[in-house]
Amino acid sequence: MEAPILALTGRRSDQAGSSRDSTAAENMRQLVHLRWIAVAGQLLTILFVEYALGFHLPLLPMLLVIALQAGANIISFAMLRTKRVPRIALLFGLLFDVGSLTAQLSLSGGASNPFVSLYLLQVVLGAILLQTWSVWVLVVLTAICFAGLTVGSRPLDYPPELEPLIGDLTTFGAWLSFVLSGVLLAMFVTRISRNLRARDAYLADLRQRAAEEEGIVRMGLFASGAAHELGTPLASLAVILGDWRRLPKIAQDPDLAAELDDMQAEVQRCKAIVTDILHSAGEPRGEAMESVPAGAFLADIVEEWRPTLASAPLVVDLEALGDAAVVAGPALRQAIWNLLDNAAEASPAGLTLRATRDGEELVIAVIDDGRGFTEAQLASLGKLYQSGKGAGHGVGLFLANNVARRLGGRLEAVNREGGGAEVRLVLPLAPKRR
Repeated sequence: MEAPILALTGRRSDQAGSSRDSTAAENMRQLVHLRWIAVAGQLLTILFVEYALGFHLPLLPMLLVIALQAGANIISFAMLRTKRVPRIALLFGLLFDVGSLTAQLSLSGGASNPFVSLYLLQVVLGAILLQTWSVWVLVVLTAICFAGLTVGSRPLDYPPELEPLIGDLTTFGAWLSFVLSGVLLAMFVTRISRNLRARDAYLADLRQRAAEEEGIVRMGLFASGAAHELGTPLASLAVILGDWRRLPKIAQDPDLAAELDDMQAEVQRCKAIVTDILHSAGEPRGEAMESVPAGAFLADIVEEWRPTLASAPLVVDLEALGDAAVVAGPALRQAIWNLLDNAAEASPAGLTLRATRDGEELVIAVIDDGRGFTEAQLASLGKLYQSGKGAGHGVGLFLANNVARRLGGRLEAVNREGGGAEVRLVLPLAPKRR
């Protein structure tokens, strides 16, 4: 969103979103900016015409209109700070501006005033900001106000010395009105268009997240079904391995017995994974999430992960964490596990897990010495099935990205200058546990 033009209407940080409501608030803020410009411009113009050119204007009524505009701005500013802005408020704001302009023109020449073309500024802004029916209401009322200026308006009282220059002054006023309208339209239409584009981008992002959520649900259903089906063959394998252990040939061969122990350990690990999948499928969102010391949490993950891929040496650096805490759960544990698996596959020679504290954020970095990411992979980081390994891969980074986003963090990836890649989970720190 655009920064405010005037300091009196500074934008609040909690309104920086791009939803429909926040977009209406931003557009109302643009109208407030425009009204402040109108207040300053009218005041300077009235004082210049009255005291420099020698016209006799009804100062009190005209200054009262300016005071009403300033008061309306103060009320609008208070509304922006305390609650969301309804879309109908934009119509009322534009109608108030049309009424204020009509009052000033009626006191200074009516329809013959060259600044009457400023009506088009309100109509154009209304065509951009309002719904169709609101635009036509604004057009009709503006036309009525314009027609009313032709009757009952106070004519300008030209000083005698300026009467020969009436034509030139009228032409100059028309030119100045055109320039002013053009500048204000270019300025505010550009800013309002950017607000609307930001809202459209926000809605597109919401649709993308909904599609990702649907993909996660589908994967969860598939994983639950697969886990249920795998229970029987895993149980059969466990029975067969138990029978093999009692065979004399295997009992007397230390190498075969050791390999059998490894096989049984892997089967038990698979059964534990299947059990976890079936158990977590029925967990409501947020269950098993708690604030834990980040160092101890990561150390437990490393201790569990090391035996699964012993061929990839892992260097762990957790010294910079101190007493940092993080909101952790099974999903975050699995996300970090996936990052370690990906790095170990890309860099069999070794990898590094480094965790640091950056202000109020926890940065968990997994560093490898592999080939790194391509430009296309970096551009599509965290999207489903975007991987250089072929079809069916790319789920790990997708799930890690969604876990980080749910926790209020983000997933980042960069290629290292010396080769390899660094993938970072950046998460907000949790309050310290008492």
